[in-house]
Amino acid sequence: MPRQLSFDLPAKTALGREDFFVSPANALAVAMISATSWPGNKLVLSGPAGAGKTHLAHVWAAETGGRIIQARDLRYDDVPALASTPIAVEDVPMIAGDPDLQKTLFHLHNLTLAEGNALLMTGRMAPKFWELPLPDLQSRIEGAHHVALDPPDDALLGAVLAKLFLDRQLNPGPEVISYLVKHMDRRFETAANVVAQLDLVALTEKRDITRSLAVRVLNSDADDVASDD
Repeated sequence: MPRQLSFDLPAKTALGREDFFVSPANALAVAMISATSWPGNKLVLSGPAGAGKTHLAHVWAAETGGRIIQARDLRYDDVPALASTPIAVEDVPMIAGDPDLQKTLFHLHNLTLAEGNALLMTGRMAPKFWELPLPDLQSRIEGAHHVALDPPDDALLGAVLAKLFLDRQLNPGPEVISYLVKHMDRRFETAANVVAQLDLVALTEKRDITRSLAVRVLNSDADDVASDD
């Protein structure tokens, strides 16, 4: 069974399909990424930070021979080359304040579809909230099929935590993950922060990551976790 998800951490993350855990919270998004075609040949994938947008973009690119680029890294002269293959543009709302990048993405959108290639775009919110000042671009994005990654259920949150620990070459017991799933704030960003804090404390104190340490970390402020006795 596939497992789950990628996060922007100072650790080596695994981005293959086999590393992505599928649960009811993300099954629809996985199905759409795996589809052989999309309505209008374009798709918007949304979800909170750490939900797996980048991971799914990498899965899709690997399976289609596509490329991935951050919206803020777009350059007008690169558009013909980018449009020659399927292309994923990540974090599109980040260019809302840059008219030139919006025009570049508009050109890329049109040329990619004209070339018969698929276009994947990602952002944290649903596309109607991206509020890109270039009306033609915003309307075309809103016209794309949209699929969202939902907040994690227990199975998905447990898999996220397990993968975050694995990315840091850590292997806490199942009781640690079980405790965290039951007691932590149910957000992907929180999972990343908690695992990073546990890694820091365990390294600082030269100790294993145990349930008691997890209790202490969840009940401590982030600023004083490492010095807590």
